[in-house]
Amino acid sequence: MMNNNKLHSEQRITLKGIILGLCLIPAHCYWIMMTEIVWYSGHPTIVSLFFNAVFTIFVIALLNLPLKRFAPRMALSEPDLLVIFVMVAIASAICGHDMVEILVPIVGHAFWFASPENEWAQLFHRYLPSWLTISDKKILEEYYEGNSTIYEWAHIRGWLVPMGWWVGFIFVLLFVMLCFTVIVRRQWTEQEKLSYPIIQLPLELSSHSVSFFRNRTMWVAFAIGCGIDLINGMRYFYPMIPEIPVRRRYITLFTEKPWNAIGSIPISFYPFVIGLGFFIPLDLSFSCWFFFWVWRAEDVLSSILGLRSLPEFPYVTEQAAGGYIGLGLIAIWATRGHLKRVFRTLIRSDKVMDDSREPLRYRTAVVGLLVGFTLLIVFSVRAGMGVKIAVAFFALYFLLAIAISRMRAELGTPVHDLHYAGPEQMLTKLLGTRRINGADLTIMSLFWFITRAYRSHPMPHQLEGFKMAERIHTGSRHLAWAMILATFVGAVASFWALLHYAYRFGASSRIVGPALTFGREPFDRLQTWLYHPTESNIPATGFILLGIVITIFLAIMRTRFVWWWFHPAGYAVSSSWGMNVFWMCLFMSWLIKGIILRFGGIRTHRRVVPFFLGLILGECIARSIWALISVIFSIPTGTGHW
Repeated sequence: MMNNNKLHSEQRITLKGIILGLCLIPAHCYWIMMTEIVWYSGHPTIVSLFFNAVFTIFVIALLNLPLKRFAPRMALSEPDLLVIFVMVAIASAICGHDMVEILVPIVGHAFWFASPENEWAQLFHRYLPSWLTISDKKILEEYYEGNSTIYEWAHIRGWLVPMGWWVGFIFVLLFVMLCFTVIVRRQWTEQEKLSYPIIQLPLELSSHSVSFFRNRTMWVAFAIGCGIDLINGMRYFYPMIPEIPVRRRYITLFTEKPWNAIGSIPISFYPFVIGLGFFIPLDLSFSCWFFFWVWRAEDVLSSILGLRSLPEFPYVTEQAAGGYIGLGLIAIWATRGHLKRVFRTLIRSDKVMDDSREPLRYRTAVVGLLVGFTLLIVFSVRAGMGVKIAVAFFALYFLLAIAISRMRAELGTPVHDLHYAGPEQMLTKLLGTRRINGADLTIMSLFWFITRAYRSHPMPHQLEGFKMAERIHTGSRHLAWAMILATFVGAVASFWALLHYAYRFGASSRIVGPALTFGREPFDRLQTWLYHPTESNIPATGFILLGIVITIFLAIMRTRFVWWWFHPAGYAVSSSWGMNVFWMCLFMSWLIKGIILRFGGIRTHRRVVPFFLGLILGECIARSIWALISVIFSIPTGTGHW
């Protein structure tokens, strides 16, 4: 056994795999910006498993098969395929729908759209740091109006300083995440043996085994998933083609009060989500659709009690935010023993735990985490935030990040968006905007690109990358350095891709419309905060605390009673936009998996796994094909929304 493990450990990530991963990053940033911002023809970064990364590893794995047979020296190893997938996924998360796509539009929006009517100049221009924003109208003019190019020195020089600072901020932010994942990796991966459902397909694709590609069941499911999406995509160009009804539709169940408070119900049957849902534990998939109906029942109850006139009742967003905070606290509490051992390892001369096989030494990871967190605070204070607000802001942010990473590692939820419930929302509800000065509110608004939603959060991809390395028995130290390189290159390439399109089409144009929306949102909200200062929102704060309490209660019940089906993560994620779209898919997965386990047992479950992997892969490939058609031919394809 020891010799076998030693043999496995000799598999190493080579420079060839890292270089190929770095070369693919700009192409993927270009692809994502083109599809998500310009043509709205696919959104790979709003679900847990990015279909552009799956497409890449699928194509490379297919090309690698003949190379392994006829030119083995040129072929990529399993660790190389793994590092390519992880690097592309991390760069895509940075580029994606909830990060740089929002950041770049913010940089100049407050100055270009300031007017005497909105009084932005008087309200908050003095709080905007010149090294993080652009106020020069000459630089911004062609950015917003288009028909120009970023490849002029005047444009490059204008963007260079804010881009440099923001790239540095993103780099430090993800480095702190990396350090935390290194610290908890052994506990979550090797001790608790969390299942990491999201990595099942990437692991199969990166494996040297050809059995997956020879599995007929997988190809049947692939044909179903891919065929449905290809046919529905063709209908955009040829309307006479009948549509296969799997996309989201809305039905109205009730028209009379109080039941009409349920509203329209979204129904969808995406093969991709049904496939992912099959790998989710039954109690979570049940809880996702069950709590979806609980939220609707709350709407009915509020209608019965005459509370519908209150604008935020029943404070669903606040309850969800509390749920995520509760999950983060539970994750830290569950890891407390391991964290104590890590701390003893740092202060004792004799090693309590051997960290020679960790991606980073524990001492390096802890120091990196503390230094990185301090740098984020220094960055924020230099920008204008107070120290206390900055510490509270990033403490809440990383607590949410921990919750999402733990949720993905343990349960594999396909979405975790949590719209409009970031740290600044919690702090303004808790303290009231009257107690927070204008500079704090303004800088928190600049951080909108990391708090608007959490769909493409990069931290779970780091943790899942280390799990994949453990599964294929390769050292993770080179993988950690590859992640660091991917972070820097991905941040720079993301800026380049969006600026390339903005100067070409115009950030104010209909074509690059989402960029304009993303830039407007934080400053409209900031205007409201400064115009209408508020006191502490006691009801909203109470519902955040209620969400924390309910989540902890559900977790306690789940650990004490085997029959308890209500998962705390289901409560937290089920109110989101994503779960609103996918609840029916998860209901189908839960029903199918439950029937298979009930009547076929674990053996039948294992036999049908390739079918559901094929469903995921099929829709990933079809969506990637339509997205590439958009990129290559500069046309929309009508496959934009899930």
